[in-house]
Amino acid sequence: MEGVIKSYGSANMIHKLKNKDSLFLCVIASTLTSRITGITGAGATPELTDYTPAADVELVMLGEPLCLSEIPKTVVDGVAAPTPAVITKASLDLADIPFLVVDAGAAVKPNIPYMNINETPGGDINKGNAVDNSEKIFNNGFILGKNLSKLTDHLVIGESTPAGTTTALGVLTAMGYEVDHKISGSTPENPHVLKHNVVENGLKLSGFKAGELDTEPFKAINAVGDPMIPAVAGIAMGSTVPVTLAGGTQMTAVCAVIKGIAPEFDFSSLSIATTVFVAEDETSDINFIANQISDISIFAVDPYFEKSNTIGLVNYTKGSVKEGVGAGGAMFAAMLKNVSIEDIRIRTEELCREIF
Repeated sequence: MEGVIKSYGSANMIHKLKNKDSLFLCVIASTLTSRITGITGAGATPELTDYTPAADVELVMLGEPLCLSEIPKTVVDGVAAPTPAVITKASLDLADIPFLVVDAGAAVKPNIPYMNINETPGGDINKGNAVDNSEKIFNNGFILGKNLSKLTDHLVIGESTPAGTTTALGVLTAMGYEVDHKISGSTPENPHVLKHNVVENGLKLSGFKAGELDTEPFKAINAVGDPMIPAVAGIAMGSTVPVTLAGGTQMTAVCAVIKGIAPEFDFSSLSIATTVFVAEDETSDINFIANQISDISIFAVDPYFEKSNTIGLVNYTKGSVKEGVGAGGAMFAAMLKNVSIEDIRIRTEELCREIF
Protein backbone atom coordinates (compact mmCIF):
# COMPACT_ATOMS: atom_id res chain seq x y z
CA MET A 1 0.00 0.00 0.00
CA GLU A 2 2.98 2.29 0.47
CA GLY A 3 2.85 5.11 -2.07
CA VAL A 4 -0.66 4.18 -3.15
CA ILE A 5 -2.46 5.29 0.02
CA LYS A 6 -1.32 8.63 1.36
CA SER A 7 -2.12 9.21 5.04
CA TYR A 8 -2.88 12.60 6.52
CA GLY A 9 -2.96 12.05 10.27
CA SER A 10 -2.78 8.70 12.03
CA ALA A 11 -2.46 5.54 9.93
CA ASN A 12 -3.71 3.35 12.79
CA MET A 13 -6.99 2.62 11.01
CA ILE A 14 -5.16 0.82 8.20
CA HIS A 15 -3.59 -1.65 10.62
CA LYS A 16 -6.78 -1.98 12.65
CA LEU A 17 -8.96 -2.82 9.64
CA LYS A 18 -6.55 -4.94 7.60
CA ASN A 19 -8.34 -8.11 6.39
CA LYS A 20 -11.50 -7.24 8.35
CA ASP A 21 -14.96 -7.60 6.80
CA SER A 22 -16.37 -4.39 5.34
CA LEU A 23 -19.88 -3.34 4.32
CA PHE A 24 -20.25 -0.54 1.78
CA LEU A 25 -23.23 1.83 1.83
CA CYS A 26 -23.97 4.43 -0.81
CA VAL A 27 -26.31 7.18 0.36
CA ILE A 28 -28.11 8.89 -2.51
CA ALA A 29 -29.88 12.24 -2.49
CA SER A 30 -30.86 15.08 -4.79
CA THR A 31 -31.43 18.80 -4.45
CA LEU A 32 -32.72 21.50 -6.76
CA THR A 33 -29.35 23.17 -6.20
CA SER A 34 -27.90 20.85 -8.86
CA ARG A 35 -30.21 22.50 -11.43
CA ILE A 36 -28.23 25.77 -11.17
CA THR A 37 -26.28 26.14 -14.41
CA GLY A 38 -22.53 25.73 -13.94
CA ILE A 39 -22.57 24.59 -10.33
CA THR A 40 -21.81 20.89 -10.92
CA GLY A 41 -20.51 18.57 -13.59
CA ALA A 42 -22.33 15.55 -12.16
CA GLY A 43 -24.56 15.13 -15.20
CA ALA A 44 -24.50 15.92 -18.90
CA THR A 45 -27.12 18.67 -18.29
CA PRO A 46 -28.51 20.29 -15.12
CA GLU A 47 -31.80 18.43 -15.59
CA LEU A 48 -30.06 15.04 -15.88
CA THR A 49 -28.44 15.48 -12.46
CA ASP A 50 -31.75 14.22 -11.02
CA TYR A 51 -30.95 10.83 -12.55
CA THR A 52 -27.27 10.64 -11.58
CA PRO A 53 -27.60 9.12 -8.07
CA ALA A 54 -30.00 6.37 -9.19
CA ALA A 55 -27.94 5.60 -12.28
CA ASP A 56 -24.74 5.46 -10.24
CA VAL A 57 -26.01 2.84 -7.80
CA GLU A 58 -27.72 0.85 -10.55
CA LEU A 59 -24.38 0.69 -12.32
CA VAL A 60 -22.52 -0.49 -9.21
CA MET A 61 -25.08 -3.18 -8.44
CA LEU A 62 -26.08 -4.32 -11.95
CA GLY A 63 -23.26 -3.24 -14.23
CA GLU A 64 -25.43 -0.80 -16.16
CA PRO A 65 -27.76 2.12 -15.47
CA LEU A 66 -31.46 1.42 -15.93
CA CYS A 67 -32.96 4.86 -15.41
CA LEU A 68 -30.69 6.39 -18.06
CA SER A 69 -29.80 5.14 -21.52
CA GLU A 70 -26.09 5.71 -20.92
CA ILE A 71 -23.52 5.89 -18.12
CA PRO A 72 -23.46 9.18 -16.16
CA LYS A 73 -20.45 11.32 -17.00
CA THR A 74 -18.88 14.72 -16.54
CA VAL A 75 -18.26 16.55 -19.80
CA VAL A 76 -15.61 19.29 -19.93
CA ASP A 77 -14.68 20.94 -23.25
CA GLY A 78 -16.39 18.15 -25.14
CA VAL A 79 -14.45 15.37 -23.41
CA ALA A 80 -16.29 12.97 -21.10
CA ALA A 81 -15.00 11.47 -17.86
CA PRO A 82 -17.01 8.47 -16.63
CA THR A 83 -18.83 8.46 -13.33
CA PRO A 84 -16.66 7.30 -10.40
CA ALA A 85 -19.24 4.54 -9.95
CA VAL A 86 -17.09 2.46 -12.32
CA ILE A 87 -14.18 2.73 -9.86
CA THR A 88 -16.43 1.79 -6.96
CA LYS A 89 -17.85 -1.20 -8.80
CA ALA A 90 -14.42 -2.46 -9.84
CA SER A 91 -13.10 -2.16 -6.29
CA LEU A 92 -16.05 -3.78 -4.52
CA ASP A 93 -16.36 -6.61 -7.03
CA LEU A 94 -12.67 -7.51 -6.82
CA ALA A 95 -12.74 -7.48 -3.00
CA ASP A 96 -16.17 -9.18 -2.77
CA ILE A 97 -17.47 -6.40 -0.50
CA PRO A 98 -21.28 -6.21 -0.16
CA PHE A 99 -22.98 -3.08 -1.48
CA LEU A 100 -26.16 -1.53 -0.09
CA VAL A 101 -28.06 1.57 -1.17
CA VAL A 102 -29.66 4.09 1.18
CA ASP A 103 -32.16 6.62 -0.17
CA ALA A 104 -31.90 9.87 1.75
CA GLY A 105 -34.03 11.79 -0.74
CA ALA A 106 -33.26 10.96 -4.36
CA ALA A 107 -35.45 12.66 -6.97
CA VAL A 108 -35.34 9.55 -9.17
CA LYS A 109 -35.53 6.26 -7.30
CA PRO A 110 -33.22 3.44 -8.44
CA ASN A 111 -34.58 0.29 -10.03
CA ILE A 112 -32.86 -1.93 -7.47
CA PRO A 113 -33.50 -2.83 -3.81
CA TYR A 114 -32.67 0.01 -1.44
CA MET A 115 -33.31 1.20 2.12
CA ASN A 116 -35.35 4.37 2.51
CA ILE A 117 -34.75 6.79 5.37
CA ASN A 118 -36.14 9.90 3.66
CA GLU A 119 -38.37 10.29 0.64
CA THR A 120 -38.13 13.98 -0.17
CA PRO A 121 -35.25 15.62 -2.12
CA GLY A 122 -33.72 18.87 -0.95
CA GLY A 123 -34.61 22.24 -2.37
CA ASP A 124 -32.50 24.98 -3.93
CA ILE A 125 -30.24 26.47 -1.27
CA ASN A 126 -30.10 29.65 -3.34
CA LYS A 127 -33.62 30.22 -2.04
CA GLY A 128 -32.97 29.07 1.55
CA ASN A 129 -34.89 26.58 3.66
CA ALA A 130 -33.48 23.68 1.63
CA VAL A 131 -34.27 20.67 3.88
CA ASP A 132 -37.48 20.21 5.84
CA ASN A 133 -36.59 17.52 8.34
CA SER A 134 -32.85 17.02 8.85
CA GLU A 135 -33.17 15.90 12.47
CA LYS A 136 -35.63 13.16 11.51
CA ILE A 137 -33.32 12.05 8.71
CA PHE A 138 -30.44 11.94 11.20
CA ASN A 139 -32.46 9.85 13.66
CA ASN A 140 -33.42 7.36 10.94
CA GLY A 141 -29.77 7.16 9.91
CA PHE A 142 -28.71 6.56 13.51
CA ILE A 143 -31.06 3.57 13.79
CA LEU A 144 -29.76 2.18 10.50
CA GLY A 145 -26.12 2.59 11.50
CA LYS A 146 -26.69 0.88 14.84
CA ASN A 147 -28.26 -2.14 13.18
CA LEU A 148 -25.98 -2.46 10.16
CA SER A 149 -22.88 -2.33 12.33
CA LYS A 150 -23.97 -5.64 13.85
CA LEU A 151 -23.34 -7.25 10.45
CA THR A 152 -19.76 -6.17 9.82
CA ASP A 153 -16.43 -5.09 11.28
CA HIS A 154 -16.26 -1.89 9.24
CA LEU A 155 -18.84 0.44 7.69
CA VAL A 156 -17.79 2.34 4.57
CA ILE A 157 -20.23 5.11 3.65
CA GLY A 158 -20.15 6.76 0.24
CA GLU A 159 -22.58 9.16 -1.40
CA SER A 160 -23.94 10.33 -4.71
CA THR A 161 -25.39 13.83 -4.37
CA PRO A 162 -25.01 16.20 -7.33
CA ALA A 163 -23.97 19.71 -6.19
CA GLY A 164 -23.00 18.16 -2.86
CA THR A 165 -19.89 20.31 -2.56
CA THR A 166 -22.07 23.43 -2.68
CA THR A 167 -24.44 22.21 0.03
CA ALA A 168 -21.41 21.12 2.09
CA LEU A 169 -20.05 24.64 1.67
CA GLY A 170 -23.39 25.93 2.92
CA VAL A 171 -23.38 23.87 6.09
CA LEU A 172 -19.73 24.57 6.89
CA THR A 173 -20.21 28.30 6.27
CA ALA A 174 -23.34 28.43 8.43
CA MET A 175 -21.46 26.67 11.23
CA GLY A 176 -18.58 29.13 11.13
CA TYR A 177 -15.77 27.19 9.46
CA GLU A 178 -13.24 28.91 7.24
CA VAL A 179 -13.97 27.39 3.84
CA ASP A 180 -13.41 30.18 1.32
CA HIS A 181 -11.93 28.54 -1.80
CA LYS A 182 -11.41 25.30 0.18
CA ILE A 183 -14.30 23.17 -1.13
CA SER A 184 -13.64 20.83 -4.04
CA GLY A 185 -15.67 20.52 -7.24
CA SER A 186 -16.27 18.10 -10.10
CA THR A 187 -14.80 20.27 -12.85
CA PRO A 188 -11.27 21.63 -13.45
CA GLU A 189 -12.51 25.20 -13.10
CA ASN A 190 -14.01 25.21 -9.62
CA PRO A 191 -16.88 27.76 -9.58
CA HIS A 192 -16.06 29.14 -6.11
CA VAL A 193 -17.70 32.55 -6.63
CA LEU A 194 -20.95 31.01 -7.86
CA LYS A 195 -21.04 28.56 -4.94
CA HIS A 196 -20.37 31.26 -2.36
CA ASN A 197 -23.00 33.57 -3.83
CA VAL A 198 -25.56 30.78 -3.72
CA VAL A 199 -24.73 30.04 -0.07
CA GLU A 200 -24.86 33.71 0.90
CA ASN A 201 -28.27 34.09 -0.74
CA GLY A 202 -29.57 30.96 0.97
CA LEU A 203 -28.41 32.00 4.42
CA LYS A 204 -29.88 35.48 4.00
CA LEU A 205 -33.25 34.17 2.86
CA SER A 206 -33.25 31.66 5.73
CA GLY A 207 -32.66 34.49 8.18
CA PHE A 208 -29.13 33.57 9.27
CA LYS A 209 -25.58 34.86 8.97
CA ALA A 210 -22.37 32.93 8.36
CA GLY A 211 -21.14 31.35 11.61
CA GLU A 212 -24.39 31.98 13.45
CA LEU A 213 -25.31 28.27 13.58
CA ASP A 214 -22.06 26.89 15.03
CA THR A 215 -23.93 24.89 17.68
CA GLU A 216 -27.11 24.23 15.68
CA PRO A 217 -26.18 21.84 12.87
CA PHE A 218 -29.77 20.83 12.03
CA LYS A 219 -30.73 24.46 11.44
CA ALA A 220 -27.64 24.81 9.22
CA ILE A 221 -28.66 21.77 7.15
CA ASN A 222 -32.30 22.88 6.94
CA ALA A 223 -31.20 26.27 5.66
CA VAL A 224 -28.43 25.50 3.15
CA GLY A 225 -27.66 21.77 3.26
CA ASP A 226 -28.87 18.56 1.64
CA PRO A 227 -30.53 15.36 2.92
CA MET A 228 -27.39 13.24 2.48
CA ILE A 229 -25.45 15.08 5.20
CA PRO A 230 -27.73 14.27 8.17
CA ALA A 231 -28.26 10.73 6.85
CA VAL A 232 -24.54 9.94 6.77
CA ALA A 233 -23.95 11.71 10.09
CA GLY A 234 -26.66 9.60 11.69
CA ILE A 235 -25.37 6.32 10.27
CA ALA A 236 -21.84 7.12 11.39
CA MET A 237 -22.86 8.11 14.90
CA GLY A 238 -25.12 5.09 15.26
CA SER A 239 -22.39 2.66 14.26
CA THR A 240 -20.61 0.61 16.92
CA VAL A 241 -17.80 -0.38 14.51
CA PRO A 242 -15.18 1.78 12.79
CA VAL A 243 -16.52 4.01 10.02
CA THR A 244 -14.82 5.23 6.88
CA LEU A 245 -16.52 8.18 5.21
CA ALA A 246 -15.89 7.53 1.53
CA GLY A 247 -15.88 10.91 -0.14
CA GLY A 248 -14.25 14.28 -0.51
CA THR A 249 -14.96 17.65 1.05
CA GLN A 250 -18.67 16.79 1.45
CA MET A 251 -17.60 14.43 4.22
CA THR A 252 -15.99 17.26 6.18
CA ALA A 253 -19.47 18.78 6.42
CA VAL A 254 -20.69 15.45 7.83
CA CYS A 255 -17.88 15.59 10.42
CA ALA A 256 -18.77 19.17 11.32
CA VAL A 257 -22.38 18.14 11.90
CA ILE A 258 -21.27 15.21 14.07
CA LYS A 259 -19.15 17.54 16.18
CA GLY A 260 -21.98 20.05 16.37
CA ILE A 261 -24.33 17.36 17.69
CA ALA A 262 -21.77 15.76 20.04
CA PRO A 263 -18.81 18.09 20.76
CA GLU A 264 -16.96 15.31 22.61
CA PHE A 265 -17.36 12.76 19.81
CA ASP A 266 -14.34 10.46 19.50
CA PHE A 267 -13.07 10.64 15.92
CA SER A 268 -10.39 7.97 16.48
CA SER A 269 -12.70 5.32 14.97
CA LEU A 270 -13.85 7.50 12.10
CA SER A 271 -11.76 8.47 9.10
CA ILE A 272 -12.23 9.89 5.61
CA ALA A 273 -11.01 8.02 2.54
CA THR A 274 -10.87 9.85 -0.77
CA THR A 275 -8.81 10.03 -3.94
CA VAL A 276 -5.56 11.90 -4.50
CA PHE A 277 -7.51 13.98 -7.00
CA VAL A 278 -9.29 15.58 -4.03
CA ALA A 279 -6.42 15.52 -1.54
CA GLU A 280 -4.03 17.20 -3.99
CA ASP A 281 -6.59 19.48 -5.62
CA GLU A 282 -5.08 22.96 -5.89
CA THR A 283 -8.55 24.54 -5.95
CA SER A 284 -9.56 23.14 -2.55
CA ASP A 285 -8.08 21.94 0.76
CA ILE A 286 -9.78 19.01 2.50
CA ASN A 287 -7.11 18.78 5.19
CA PHE A 288 -7.42 22.46 6.10
CA ILE A 289 -11.16 22.03 6.63
CA ALA A 290 -10.84 18.75 8.57
CA ASN A 291 -8.20 20.16 10.90
CA GLN A 292 -10.63 22.89 11.99
CA ILE A 293 -13.11 20.24 13.11
CA SER A 294 -11.02 17.64 14.93
CA ASP A 295 -8.10 15.26 14.62
CA ILE A 296 -9.54 13.37 11.65
CA SER A 297 -7.40 10.91 9.70
CA ILE A 298 -7.69 11.22 5.93
CA PHE A 299 -6.54 8.57 3.48
CA ALA A 300 -6.08 9.41 -0.20
CA VAL A 301 -5.78 6.62 -2.76
CA ASP A 302 -3.86 7.07 -6.01
CA PRO A 303 -5.15 4.81 -8.82
CA TYR A 304 -2.39 6.05 -11.17
CA PHE A 305 -4.85 6.93 -13.91
CA GLU A 306 -2.05 8.71 -15.77
CA LYS A 307 -1.04 5.16 -16.78
CA SER A 308 -4.50 4.38 -18.13
CA ASN A 309 -5.26 3.80 -21.81
CA THR A 310 -8.80 5.13 -21.23
CA ILE A 311 -9.00 8.86 -22.02
CA GLY A 312 -11.94 9.41 -19.67
CA LEU A 313 -9.94 8.08 -16.71
CA VAL A 314 -6.88 10.13 -17.67
CA ASN A 315 -9.15 13.18 -17.42
CA TYR A 316 -9.42 12.53 -13.67
CA THR A 317 -5.76 13.55 -13.44
CA LYS A 318 -6.66 16.83 -15.16
CA GLY A 319 -9.27 17.89 -12.61
CA SER A 320 -12.46 16.25 -13.89
CA VAL A 321 -14.79 14.46 -11.44
CA LYS A 322 -12.14 13.73 -8.77
CA GLU A 323 -14.41 11.70 -6.46
CA GLY A 324 -17.94 10.43 -5.91
CA VAL A 325 -19.99 7.30 -5.24
CA GLY A 326 -17.43 6.51 -2.55
CA ALA A 327 -14.69 5.77 -5.11
CA GLY A 328 -11.75 6.59 -2.84
CA GLY A 329 -13.22 4.67 0.07
CA ALA A 330 -14.08 1.69 -2.14
CA MET A 331 -10.49 1.48 -3.36
CA PHE A 332 -9.29 1.88 0.24
CA ALA A 333 -11.56 -0.94 1.47
CA ALA A 334 -10.51 -3.21 -1.41
CA MET A 335 -6.85 -2.65 -0.68
CA LEU A 336 -7.46 -3.57 2.97
CA LYS A 337 -8.53 -6.94 1.51
CA ASN A 338 -5.24 -7.19 -0.44
CA VAL A 339 -6.57 -6.15 -3.85
CA SER A 340 -3.84 -4.32 -5.78
CA ILE A 341 -4.35 -0.86 -7.24
CA GLU A 342 -3.18 -2.23 -10.60
CA ASP A 343 -6.02 -4.75 -10.61
CA ILE A 344 -8.51 -2.03 -9.68
CA ARG A 345 -7.32 0.22 -12.51
CA ILE A 346 -7.38 -2.62 -15.07
CA ARG A 347 -10.88 -3.69 -14.02
CA THR A 348 -12.08 -0.07 -14.14
CA GLU A 349 -10.77 0.22 -17.69
CA GLU A 350 -12.56 -3.00 -18.62
CA LEU A 351 -15.82 -1.69 -17.20
CA CYS A 352 -15.47 1.52 -19.18
CA ARG A 353 -15.09 -0.50 -22.38
CA GLU A 354 -18.01 -2.78 -21.48
CA ILE A 355 -20.43 -0.03 -20.46
CA PHE A 356 -19.67 2.85 -22.82
